[in-house]
Amino acid sequence: MNNLKAARKAKGLTQTEVAQAIGLTQNGYSYWENGKAKIDKDQILKLAALFEVSVDYLLGNTEVPVSSGVRIPVLGDVAAGIPIEAITDIVDYEEIDAALARTGEFFGLRIKGASMEPRMREGDVVIVRQQETAETGDTVVVLVNGDSATVKKIKYGQDGITLLPTNPAYDPMFYTAAEVEQLPVRVIGRVVELRAKY
Repeated sequence: MNNLKAARKAKGLTQTEVAQAIGLTQNGYSYWENGKAKIDKDQILKLAALFEVSVDYLLGNTEVPVSSGVRIPVLGDVAAGIPIEAITDIVDYEEIDAALARTGEFFGLRIKGASMEPRMREGDVVIVRQQETAETGDTVVVLVNGDSATVKKIKYGQDGITLLPTNPAYDPMFYTAAEVEQLPVRVIGRVVELRAKY
């Protein structure tokens, strides 16, 4: 009896996703998970790395529980025109719950500056779900005019959008509908969690 299924579910992955990650068919992987076929040494090493557990655990030789979290990269900066997955400015990793990870694609972003104090301070990390839409009141990651990403509360109006800081020492930033299109002003994600760093 192996622990492949438990390890896969803890990472929030489907059989198809695991099979693609290690270069196998879904049926082939399914045979391993159900104990109908033996896994070769190279593949078990790939699976252990993918699931972030030991080979012994996967083979059922130990009762050490599998981590229930999914690691996501924390980015020091996000610039316009670069897909999130292509950014190499990774400064750390954070772990999010597997159930949350199944709801979308996530990344972490390290806060810069003081515009979102006192809630978010420089060096804190926000967990962000990648999405291009938001609702008034959401805290979002926005790219403005090709510059680095900024974290602000967003407010939609008939004339445009306003990006609101929580620090009263900073002024709101208003963009007309035309500016939103021309600059552009683009939402790239919604903040779902704050990880304060001390």
